[in-house]
Amino acid sequence: MYKNKIIGLLVLLFFLGQGTAIAHALPDSKAQLIVEKDQILIKFSSPLEIIETAYKKSISLQSLMELNHLKQYYLKHILVTDSLRSSWDVSVASILINENEDPIVGKYKQVIASIYLKPSNRKSLRNFDLYCDIILHQIPTQSILFSVEQDWQKGIAPENSKQIGVIAFDSQMGIIPPLKIQLGHGTWFTGFKSMVQLGMQHIKEGTDHLLFLLVLLLPATLVVRHKKWGGFGGVKYSIVGLLKIVTAFTIGHSLTLLIGALGWLHLPSQLVEVLIAFSILISAIHAIYPLFPGKEVYVAAGFGLVHGLAFASILVNLNLDINAMVLSILGFNIGIELMQLFVIGITVPWIILLSQSSIYQYVRNLLAVLAGIAALAWISERISGHSNWIAVFILKNTQYAPLIIGIVAITALLINFGQRIKVEKR
Repeated sequence: MYKNKIIGLLVLLFFLGQGTAIAHALPDSKAQLIVEKDQILIKFSSPLEIIETAYKKSISLQSLMELNHLKQYYLKHILVTDSLRSSWDVSVASILINENEDPIVGKYKQVIASIYLKPSNRKSLRNFDLYCDIILHQIPTQSILFSVEQDWQKGIAPENSKQIGVIAFDSQMGIIPPLKIQLGHGTWFTGFKSMVQLGMQHIKEGTDHLLFLLVLLLPATLVVRHKKWGGFGGVKYSIVGLLKIVTAFTIGHSLTLLIGALGWLHLPSQLVEVLIAFSILISAIHAIYPLFPGKEVYVAAGFGLVHGLAFASILVNLNLDINAMVLSILGFNIGIELMQLFVIGITVPWIILLSQSSIYQYVRNLLAVLAGIAALAWISERISGHSNWIAVFILKNTQYAPLIIGIVAITALLINFGQRIKVEKR
């Protein structure tokens, strides 16, 4: 026992000289697990300087031979075993170099290696031992931090990744012990539920999606007179009009969510984001001056198609198999609708109440102008790629949306109460 400790200490002291020469506060390596149907993808990311020290060669990835040699290095330092004695196929899909930024270190270059682990027995996929001494065989002062970035059946997505352990040199034992990976039992229902939650979260944070719909609803309670917005069209007229717009938007975004997530249609993300901002601008102008009276349903459906492509990009990035993708589309869409209905439920009653008063013209125009300014700021930001103070201000203050709705609700109730008192006095 003491012999092992002494050996471990000597090894550590020996490498400390080399490690301190290159470590100068560079971050530890990271390994992100993406659990797929019958295999696991591990994305190893390490500072380039650290990898070059362990590899004992400079790395530029300028030739196929160099790339293949580096792949062999990774394969040489990874071994997988499990209690079922499965045969594991370990393969390196890709290696690339990019620039990363750390809040302490600042900018640095890193190497990202995408490595697949595939067991002969699928029962071993969620419970195995990973032996990995990449870098550590030369620089034991380093460590590799492991996390699950995505595990559909456990409801883990990139937004809520989970740390599962560390591989590091054990100075007492003088060895690098394996990491026991136990992902636990996952279910289809858990994956489906997580997609519902993801859909709700996306709409909750998707200020532009909600703003488009809400601005389009602003004049939905009004009738057009002499090519201008007139008075209140009645409760039945308002509710039917609102439901038609919401339903059309839902059909539109559901359609492109489906075909986009299944990979049947793809548009550049920048174009989609610009079109979404443009849809808000058009709706804002329409709320002030009727551009397409009586055709709001078609506009909602048309722009809904654009918004659906933005929703689809969230699911496409998950790289799910067809069965999980179909359930994800359903769950994600349900989540979107639930949050949409919630927001509409807490705003539409006040729109109906306010639209019966003379003050609504000013409220509607003010909200439409603010939405138009936001849309122009987003269009500028998304075309130029540079943020502006308006877009930043909106991003920082979206948490106050419930307060604004509360103020509108109180205002609507007070005005309605005042009107009733006037009627009773007459």
